[in-house]
Amino acid sequence: MSDEAEIAGGFGDLDELYQEVILDHYRSPRNRKTLDAPDITVDGLNPYCGDEVSIQASLVGQKVVDVGISGLGCSISQASLSMMSELLKNKSLNDFQRLVSLFKRFLEGAKLSDSETAELGGLEALSGLHKYPIRIKCALLGWTTMEEGILEYRSGNPSE
Repeated sequence: MSDEAEIAGGFGDLDELYQEVILDHYRSPRNRKTLDAPDITVDGLNPYCGDEVSIQASLVGQKVVDVGISGLGCSISQASLSMMSELLKNKSLNDFQRLVSLFKRFLEGAKLSDSETAELGGLEALSGLHKYPIRIKCALLGWTTMEEGILEYRSGNPSE
């Protein structure tokens, strides 16, 4: 089954707008580029399905000023990676880690406040994934990979 058919058929409870958001990010990922001198470079792999992500981030202090992504995989992993890259820009590393926690709760079906939901922006398009636990790993691949990159960066820059 193609990714587009999977979204249309496998996530029938998501409305058409959400399907369009996912497909738009999958077809036209944001920040798909290579950075010249990134401060963080990290790769992630979901060994169960073979999805891959690569993330680069340039920092000024603790603030992400540019992001470059690439990857291969299902529409959910790649759309979530693209959406994450948009949210990551101009965020502090601590703010991003708070967003990861919020996104995980969201994907597990937790009820979020209006302000928390607003922080997630377009990620609301992935709201139906809590019904498909195996797909949550797909949606989180880029996020957990970036978390690993932040940990690696901080271990090499203890004063940060």
